[in-house]
Amino acid sequence: MATRDSWVSNLGFVLAAVGSAAGLGNIWRFPWLTAENGGSAFLVMYLLLIIGVGVPGLLAEFVLGRRGKQTPTGALRSLIGSPEGSALGSFNVVTTIVMLSFYSVVGGWILRYTLVSPVGAYFGQPAQYFGQMSYGLQAVGFHLAFLAIIAAIVFFGVSRGIERVSKVMLPAVVVLLIGLAAWTMTQPDTAAGYAFYLGFDGEYLAANFVNILGPAAGQALFTLSLGAGAMLTYASYLEDDASLPRATLVIAISNTVIGVLAGLIVIPLLFSQGIDPGQGGPGALFVALASVFGSLPGGAVVATVFFATVLLAAVTSGISLLETPVATLVDEYGVSRRRATVGVSLLIAVTGGGLALASSVFRFVSGPLVDIMLSVGLFAFLAIAGWILRTEAIEEFSAGAGRLDALATPWVMTVSWVLPVVVLFSLLSTFTSLAGISLGLNGRAVVAITGTIVCRIVVASATGD
Repeated sequence: MATRDSWVSNLGFVLAAVGSAAGLGNIWRFPWLTAENGGSAFLVMYLLLIIGVGVPGLLAEFVLGRRGKQTPTGALRSLIGSPEGSALGSFNVVTTIVMLSFYSVVGGWILRYTLVSPVGAYFGQPAQYFGQMSYGLQAVGFHLAFLAIIAAIVFFGVSRGIERVSKVMLPAVVVLLIGLAAWTMTQPDTAAGYAFYLGFDGEYLAANFVNILGPAAGQALFTLSLGAGAMLTYASYLEDDASLPRATLVIAISNTVIGVLAGLIVIPLLFSQGIDPGQGGPGALFVALASVFGSLPGGAVVATVFFATVLLAAVTSGISLLETPVATLVDEYGVSRRRATVGVSLLIAVTGGGLALASSVFRFVSGPLVDIMLSVGLFAFLAIAGWILRTEAIEEFSAGAGRLDALATPWVMTVSWVLPVVVLFSLLSTFTSLAGISLGLNGRAVVAITGTIVCRIVVASATGD
């Protein structure tokens, strides 16, 4: 059997993982979700969830990945020692395929805007332009072009493809975002935007806590690539002496900084032109912000730089989503990486093409469906790490951790009890919102706690623990 590919350095792993996290979730999804959910109120909730749920959850996925040394299907099967592990791993692979299907469509939008920004093709009528190109055969064509870019990178493997590209693209994204954020500060009439984004509104948060929690939790999971198995796959290529806690903190902090930087660009610019940033939904980046660029001196240059930055970020995330199903075919079935890349890409070409033709289906898949699938996946990872593999998880946490080894026991306690309740609460919020059911804050909390206890009893009974 051929030697399994691996990262050349721990730095390469960190940059690739940050690149996986810091993509469209930060620059496309985060600004419009923030604007739709009260600005600073959403930002505060999101940051709390990143710290309380994202960091320990990401660490759990890393622990399972390095311990299993395979992609989700093989890793969870070997770690659990039962067919249920294979089923869960397969669910994770399906999740990455679903995510990449819509992600590639949005990546196609960004690719198109990057190409036409130098001539300001959409400046005159941005809403009409986006409406004409966002869905339909043109959208399918650019979806395929974006997919071809990430497939070409994954085609060359972990060290020669993903790691090399991440070492160039991620620093470029950060530098360009910092430059754009600094430029935004020089624009007139942005004060209201900064106040909306950074000025804490406790009353709004208290009054809309339940409504904000679902989107904020979904964004925290989406932006860190949690629950899909992409981070588990990346960690499976990692050496045993790498510090997982240190890498997790660096990745979570870097990802959050990139998201905040994106908000410091998008939201103040919209306010500067008197545009309500909460009305655009998924098209906010392409309609509202395009109006801003069209009204600014040198707007074509700024627009080109901005969308090129977003495109780089989208590519680094897209390759992590494609890597999971590709690596699964390589690990599980012995398919060559090149054939696996071509085969999975053809599948995504079809599924993504379908979403590019149906806007209503696209919105459902890119919103509630993905949030639910990520929550289910993360809950399972937490249950495995905290309930089934508790001792092994602590050992994996401690390997190479150094002084951070002291956090192993508090981490596993959090993973075992606190996070499952939070994830179930978030899942209930999404389900009840879709169904139009009102359980209230206390009702959801009771159901989440009860559900966690029941799941723990079922797992203990099944494993004899």
